[in-house]
Parts: sequence; C-alpha cells; structure tokens
Amino acid sequence: MSRLSTLTPPRHSAYRAIGAGLMALILVGCGAPEMRPQRDQAVSTPLQVSAVHSDLPPMKRFNTAPVTAPTRSNVQMAQDFMDLSFRLETGATLPVFSRFEGPLSVRVTGAQVPPSLIADLGDLLERLKREAGLGITLVARTSPAAITIELVPAAAFRRRAPNTACIAAPNVSSWAEFRTARHVSWTTVTTRTRAAIFIPTGGAPQEIRDCLHEELAQALGPLNDLFRLPDSVFNDDNFHSVLTGFDMLMLRATYAPELRSGLTRAQVAALITPLLDRLNPSGRSGGLARLDDTPGDWITHITRAMDGGALSSRRTAAARAMLIAQNRGWRDTRAGLSYYLFGRLQQGQDTTAARTALAQARSLFAGTSLTEVAAAHATLQLAAVDLVRGDYPTALAQLDPAIATATRAQNAALLSSLMLTKAELLSRMGRAGEARAVRLDSLGWARYGFGSDRDVNAHIAEIQALAR
Repeated sequence: MSRLSTLTPPRHSAYRAIGAGLMALILVGCGAPEMRPQRDQAVSTPLQVSAVHSDLPPMKRFNTAPVTAPTRSNVQMAQDFMDLSFRLETGATLPVFSRFEGPLSVRVTGAQVPPSLIADLGDLLERLKREAGLGITLVARTSPAAITIELVPAAAFRRRAPNTACIAAPNVSSWAEFRTARHVSWTTVTTRTRAAIFIPTGGAPQEIRDCLHEELAQALGPLNDLFRLPDSVFNDDNFHSVLTGFDMLMLRATYAPELRSGLTRAQVAALITPLLDRLNPSGRSGGLARLDDTPGDWITHITRAMDGGALSSRRTAAARAMLIAQNRGWRDTRAGLSYYLFGRLQQGQDTTAARTALAQARSLFAGTSLTEVAAAHATLQLAAVDLVRGDYPTALAQLDPAIATATRAQNAALLSSLMLTKAELLSRMGRAGEARAVRLDSLGWARYGFGSDRDVNAHIAEIQALAR
C-alpha cells in the first residue's frame, strides 16, 4: 500500500467501484492503496436514482473470522517477507528492519467515529492476538498510544490527500501534526515508536474496516505491496479486503524474538527462513515455486489501467499489460489481473472481447484456492456481461460458488452485488418469489458494503438498468 507524498506515491483509486454502474461494476478489488474503496466513474453513465427501497433492513456484520492459512513454501514466503520489509513501492530500499519494540497500544480519535469502526477494530485486535500473537491494547482517546487512528473530516482529508482513501504515517500522532510535519517518511525509521492512520469521515462501514486491516497491518509490519502475492492484502490489486493467513504469518514473523529493529537486510535474510520453519512447519516443503520479479513496464501499464484517466488510455494500458503477461508466459495472479482489467474496460465497448478476457481471468484465478476471491470478482463481471446479453441461465449458474467465496472472504460489497445480480436474474426468469427473498437477504450486506441508503438504492437501480 502506498503511503502518500513523502511516504510513497499514492495508488490510483479504481477500487471497489461500488455504485458506479454495474458495467463498471465493482472493480471491487482493483486499485486503491491504502486508499481504499473509491468510485470509478470511467465506465459509468449518469443515473437518476429513485428510492428503490425506502425502508432498508438493518445492516449486517460478519460475526466470525475468516479461516485461512498460508499454503505456500516457507522459502517463497521468506523472499516475500524480505521484499515486503526492505522495499517501498517507489523502488526505494530501506536500510534496516524496523518494528515497534515496546508495548503495543491503539486509540481512536476524531469526529464522527461510527459504531461499526469500534466493533470492527475489536474483531481485528482479537484476530491479531490469536493469529499473529500480537497483544494490542485499545486505550482511551485521550491516552498516549503507539498507534492513533483518527477520523478526519472528509473535505479536509481530500484537500490534503486527493484520490486517497486512507493514510498510514510514521512518527506522528494526529492529523494536525501530520499536516505541519516537514518530512514524514518510513525511510528514516529505525525503530517504530509512533504511527497514525487517517481515515476520512463518511465512508461505508466496509471501506473503514478495510482501511483498518490494511493500514494497521502496515503500521505494525510490512511497508511494501507486491503484485505477485496471490493471498495477501499487501497487493495493489486489492482483491483481498481483510487480513489473510499469509498476512498474519508475516506479522507474527515481524515480532518474533529472533528479529529486532536495526537489523540489516543481510542479517534478516539469514534468519527469516529458519524463523518461518519454526512458525509454519507445514511450509518447510512443497508449495509453489517463487515467482519472478514483476517488471517495471508491466507495473506502469497496470497502474494506468487502474487509474481514473481517460477510458481509451486505460484500455490501451490494459492491453499492453496483458501482452506483457502473455509474452512472459505468466499463469499467476498478475496474468489474471491483466486479463481482468482488459475485460472490464472492454465492457460497454466490445462485449465479446470483454467476456473472452474475463473468462480467461477467471480461469487463471480459479486454478488455485489462493486466488478464489479474485475468481469471484471475475464471476461478478461475467455475470454482468451475461445479464446485458440476456443470457440469464448462464449468468445465474455462475453465482452461487462466488457468493460462498465472498461470504468466506467477508466482502459484503462483493457479496451483496452478487446477490443483487442473482435476484435480478431470478426476476427476469419469472421466479419472483425467489428473487424477493434473495434481494431482501442482500440488503443488510449492501448497507455494510455501500453505506448510505442512497448508495444502496443506486446500486440496485444500476443492476436493474443493466437488464433493461
């Protein structure tokens, strides 16, 4: 996740295009760094939104933690740990390893703190304790804390950090301090003593939760993102929205007694594989081979494709990224993302090309359980294409496995979009009773994923407009 300005350049914000037209439909999972969900207007058209549902049911929340475990080899994950801990997205290298060495505490400050944030933070802290061995104390807002989470008025946040969904910064404890600091950079940190996470007010509950997961993890541990990672939030594709088993292992390793702040890259490299063998015995053998480094030209093109620029230039960039993936013989998550973005950007332009590319993306993603969440995103896009084409049975047949995956991944925005699409398909097929039941069940998830009643209703209207 990029840090912002002096931290590292911000990622584009094409992620979770929720509500921006289902043909643009949810790049839920493509694009924003620690700049979480932002709307992508690139493929959408203005839509007059009326009150589709004037009395929405209560918001739903996930009550259990996702159960995941790292399944790759420790040798591969050791290299991931090194690249995550000693490099930034800019390509800059960090001279030494850093972490917090004292007691870990967190506080929440600022205006308009939603109840969902406190509940989701509590769930996250419990997971960090259970899965990463990190005991983090939640303290009062007026108490000093190692990490401060501050809600910042949206207008002020946008003036300081446009096209950014949230920020993690070192060596500050408030928005006022961050705004006036002359130099805020992770490159100067040798031991972490303070960090702050800034989130704009008014976001959907899921947007805020995703910021909590990604930013708190990076304030504590890895500072880089790697496109090659299939099973992590530390990836600019943002298909994963909550911390995975891999992420928890990286955090557990970061705070293992074998390591300490100030170690050089060579010193950590000598320790990390035996350390992972101790923490993750199942990874001592087998697993996937290490992937090659991601070339800069592919990153440039994929970044442009996910950016908010002109649609024609984004299509060209996606096509070039896809060609690079083909020429390099990739069959991994980077190849899937290349096809996914190309297909998504062809929607509304060339339906046949869109469906072909999206089907290829899903085929690549479906090849391993590590990328099943990405496959569910591709399924949503394919179902949207088939809905527009009027091929209702084909669209419907795809959805139930993706719905199960979105539920396991705790992605309410993706889950409700899949369910709303299913409801529309059932309605079009004359199965009105089933459609009503699915739509009603989806609305509580939509309120968590999209936020306001207006945004929920806009999303419903867009899906219905597709079928028309």
